[in-house]
Amino acid sequence: MRVPRVLPIALVAACSQAEPADRVFTNGLVYTANDSQPRAEAVAVKDGKVVFVGSAADARRYAGSNTEVIDLQGKTLLPGFVDAHYHLAGVGGREMNLNLEGTQSIDEFLTRVKERVDRAPAGEWVVGRGWIETPWTPRRFPTRQDLDRIAPNHPVYLTRADGHAGVANSAALRIAGITRATRPPAGGDILRDARGEPTGMLIDRAQGLVGTHIPAATENQRDSAYIVGVHRSLMLGWTQVQDAGSPWSDVSRLRRLYGEGKIKLRIYLSIRGPSESADSLLAQGASVGEFAGKFTVRTIKSALDGALGSRGALLLQEYSDAPGTIGLLTTDLARFRPMLRQALRRGIQVEVHAIGDSANRLLLNEFEAAFREVPDSARAIREPRWRDEHTQIVDLADLPRFKQLGIIPSMQPSHAIGDLHFAPSRLGMERLAGAYAWQEFIKDGNIIAGGSDAPVERGEPLIEFYAAVARKDLKGFSGDGWHPEQAMTRDQALKAFTLWPAVAAFEEAERGSIEVGKWADFTIFDKDIMTVPDAEILTARNMITVVNGEIVYLAGAVNGKQ
Repeated sequence: MRVPRVLPIALVAACSQAEPADRVFTNGLVYTANDSQPRAEAVAVKDGKVVFVGSAADARRYAGSNTEVIDLQGKTLLPGFVDAHYHLAGVGGREMNLNLEGTQSIDEFLTRVKERVDRAPAGEWVVGRGWIETPWTPRRFPTRQDLDRIAPNHPVYLTRADGHAGVANSAALRIAGITRATRPPAGGDILRDARGEPTGMLIDRAQGLVGTHIPAATENQRDSAYIVGVHRSLMLGWTQVQDAGSPWSDVSRLRRLYGEGKIKLRIYLSIRGPSESADSLLAQGASVGEFAGKFTVRTIKSALDGALGSRGALLLQEYSDAPGTIGLLTTDLARFRPMLRQALRRGIQVEVHAIGDSANRLLLNEFEAAFREVPDSARAIREPRWRDEHTQIVDLADLPRFKQLGIIPSMQPSHAIGDLHFAPSRLGMERLAGAYAWQEFIKDGNIIAGGSDAPVERGEPLIEFYAAVARKDLKGFSGDGWHPEQAMTRDQALKAFTLWPAVAAFEEAERGSIEVGKWADFTIFDKDIMTVPDAEILTARNMITVVNGEIVYLAGAVNGKQ
């Protein structure tokens, strides 16, 4: 990014000093996430690292003739926000393609799809993502017949917001060869109507039946998805995203884009497994801190079940609103188990998607068995910091096991404020006691790595922070079963998006709080999100994003583009 020489934030006159910094941020509200010095007024940066944290008066000593001194004018400077569960290329792809977020009715959904269909040549695939039926009346999944009415001459496939289900029209089903006789693959389902005909809804691994027929993105499109995702992330205030599952081929792509100067965001990349991609990571080993600490590949991402909204989350007991249904196991345990043991021996972190209480228990059991079979003496890293991604529905008996086993719950606050509109009907009130149980984990001594799961959710740091501390939906609603006592404090929420994701990435000595010697990663908002009323958090705006001491986004500066 190119930063203007004259910033829209006033400059402070430089004062003489012995050791001038590259930049000084002063006259702000600084929250450090460092318990020994939680507040300050100013921060000085040199060579990408913090060299001073303290008062505005003392900061003047670091302002030399070549120092860029930025008067924050009371704005709030925080440790760089981190999304601990993000799909970077998916975020870029959502922005580039048909984005169906926020549709409030099936009519609005169909209208937006029709607008895209009408612009596409006959026979061209129309794909999109982001719809969710929760706000619709009636609250139902769309069908192939719905899509056929607006797209009789185009194959259409539209992925639900959670990525664990999608709807196809009849043209797409024909191309995929899906009929009433088609059996779903293991770990997937084909929903059917009362006559046994496919409705068009495909759950989890059944999505691949259509997905393999959708034309693959070009190399340029794949590059663009990352670049667009990076620009959006920096604009919103993320300084690092922990990407929850990509193919091995994207490692070389990202290295090239970093080398070309097209990525200024930190990326902590995981590789989907069990797979040949994961085998490549296990064979080659972790790569830590490339490109001045910005790029790390050391993690394998697996998934044990689907999502609660599409009834793919694996439950111990049947769904309250779908008797006879308990969800789906979406991984091959015969491949998963040896991968875990090899990862321990090779020093590879493992993170596993688990949403239902049965999936979470299975994760704990499998991790515990691997830890028992591969003792400390046989591990490349004694403390593996393996992660449970989502940790949404946990049986109360299993909660203490996270601390006992050293498993990090990686959780997305926005899931709670969205899912709890339908979670009571899916689970019944009793099981909600172990749902999105943030305070229970923290009281047990766990950290929570906070994320958004974008593009499943919108992927905005202020929405996630609000959801963590308010535990209400974006309109301020909180209903039965939402367990307001599980909301985080402001200090906990700050750490969930700064220091605790750094711990989950083995980087707490280098970033996550504002301390001398750590990387200078900052997110600067125009409001004090640590004190304003809950609802006002959502009206705050990111003004500046700083990574390694460099201003990589500045509000009003050509959209922050690099």
